[in-house]
Amino acid sequence: MEAPPFSVAVSSSSSSSSRTVFRSLSSSAHTSSLFFLRNNHYKTRHLKVNSSGKFAVRASLGGDSVVTLLDYGAGNVRSVRNAIRYLGFDIKDVQTPEDILNAKRLIFPGVGAFAPAMDVLNSKGMAEALCSYIENDRPFLGICLGLQLLFESSEENGPVKGLGLIPGVVGRFDSSNGFTVPHIGWNALEISEDSEILDEISNRHVYFVHSYRAMPSDKNKEWISSTCSYGDRFIASVRRGNVHAVQFHPEKSGEVGLSVLRRFLLPKSTVTKKPNEGKASRLAKRVIACLDVRTNDQGDLVVTKGDQYDVREQTEENEVRNLGKPVELAGQYYKDGADEVSFLNITGFRDFPLGDLPMLQVLRYTSENVFVPLTVGGGIRDFKDANGRHYSSLEVASEYFRSGADKISIGSDAVYAAEEYLRTGVKTGKTSLEQISKVYGNQAVVVSIDPRRVYLKSPDDVEFKVIRVTNPGPNGEEYAWYQCTVNGGREGRPIGAYELAKAVEELGAGEILLNCIDCDGQGKGFDTDLVKLISDSVSIPVIASSGAGCPDHFSEVFNKTNASAALAAGIFHRKEVPIQSVKEHLFKEGIEVRM
Repeated sequence: MEAPPFSVAVSSSSSSSSRTVFRSLSSSAHTSSLFFLRNNHYKTRHLKVNSSGKFAVRASLGGDSVVTLLDYGAGNVRSVRNAIRYLGFDIKDVQTPEDILNAKRLIFPGVGAFAPAMDVLNSKGMAEALCSYIENDRPFLGICLGLQLLFESSEENGPVKGLGLIPGVVGRFDSSNGFTVPHIGWNALEISEDSEILDEISNRHVYFVHSYRAMPSDKNKEWISSTCSYGDRFIASVRRGNVHAVQFHPEKSGEVGLSVLRRFLLPKSTVTKKPNEGKASRLAKRVIACLDVRTNDQGDLVVTKGDQYDVREQTEENEVRNLGKPVELAGQYYKDGADEVSFLNITGFRDFPLGDLPMLQVLRYTSENVFVPLTVGGGIRDFKDANGRHYSSLEVASEYFRSGADKISIGSDAVYAAEEYLRTGVKTGKTSLEQISKVYGNQAVVVSIDPRRVYLKSPDDVEFKVIRVTNPGPNGEEYAWYQCTVNGGREGRPIGAYELAKAVEELGAGEILLNCIDCDGQGKGFDTDLVKLISDSVSIPVIASSGAGCPDHFSEVFNKTNASAALAAGIFHRKEVPIQSVKEHLFKEGIEVRM
């Protein structure tokens, strides 16, 4: 399968940082991530990565197999490309406004923020061509931001004028009513009778990730083909004639999402087998599979798992614990029903993360056959290479996005940024959190927190947030605070998990991955005291991590806290507990899950 072409260079945007990133990602394949092989310091690091070797079989569609893709160069559209190819179609990238007007079918997978997207469309003369194409009832599918841009304007960093094809203003979700923002996860649709491309969803969940939405009104009701409930009832999809747009991500909604793309690309096809009717009714709790990836002593990239962050076997050889190959495991977890797959890159290259070609290849291979969200963390920060060239964290994140990541996870760098913010009270706009969330939206930025429990005799012993713990400490202590760590848990910092979570939310994080060093690898359950503390304190989603040993631990954390998702690693890798068993247990307990 050929490498997807890079997008058109962008000469205008709302921020200089986004201009730099779009230009760097829009050049020829020679300036893609492979150019980093030129750095002699890393030429000797030959690491082996195996893909699954399974590729989609192309349909025989003759001359009608081309899909025109409008990719303006921000965020992960590799998954859309892979889904289109998986369904047997070829891709033609928009280079000029004429390419839009000449398209037989056009897909606009809008990602990122509203204003930069409109800047690109206007500066390239594509806004007018796009309006003309849609007004002439040509086959069109907008995805996420590709739906929002059809409306009159958006409040995101605005007001910002949109294409004005559909009456209405795109506004932010209201978090004051107890709903976390962004709206992240698998939710249910209320579908109208004449939806066409949604005909095979059959009451099953689809994947959303957004902070802004358009609301139904008398003026736009003729456009609406489905709605979704999250605090308020918002527009989930629109349809008029051959023009369709969806707020959710079909390319990240598994087989259900692929059916939406298939119905758009092959509108005259008939359903030979009626899909099983689902029971989706509201936002589901997510079950996430996590893969800690690093090189072993033989140079192979493997999935490993730590015991309180120690990934080496307690044997004479002291070898790295090897639990499988990352691409194959990710593919299996997708088939098993994982709602997301998270890669934590704990291999080397800390001084040169863009030289980590094997990890980039893992993302590329995985995204070819895994159609649920992919998150990657590790080494996302500013750095200089061996030649003294400076790379921003935004450039590092952008390469991960272009390689197939939907979200990036920031660890140690977020701790330093939060400490500085709490010390000065100033948002500099220069931290990795602020830079990445400004260009790609806060829904694309996860902060991974690695705290360690510190027991106290009195709640007045420290200046940080202290809680009364459910289980007393070794000396009968009734209180504890959670000290944040950096560098894989090796260094404690003078900041608590509560203080860090509040600060990173202010700086632009859209989600928190909440680990616990004390529980890691123990199989005794999540630290519900910690999860409740953080999930009650922020208005962004919290993922509970560390300690899962059986299905009951998942229902416990969902029943006792406001966690939006729960993540596990070792019990899945060692096949102790199948993902489907976890979901069946949650379903029996009355907890909404995607089945």
